Amino acid sequence: MTCAEVVELVTAYLDGALDAATEQRFVEHLALCDGCEIYVEQIRRTAAEVGQVEPGNLSDETRNRLMDAFRTFPRD
Repeated sequence: MTCAEVVELVTAYLDGALDAATEQRFVEHLALCDGCEIYVEQIRRTAAEVGQVEPGNLSDETRNRLMDAFRTFPRD
């Protein structure tokens, strides 16, 4: 599995939605790639924190900054 595939599949992995063979390849890649291991942990933490935020409580500036960050996130 490549780093780009990890980025593409991270949400499905965290949701437990990967088939067994793909999940095994994903986990094996994480064991070999420190960068992807860190990335997955960052996504896991971000999802946990963002899940606690009520969208209506965000200022327009904060909402726009978050959207810009997700649009420009670097990919392999």
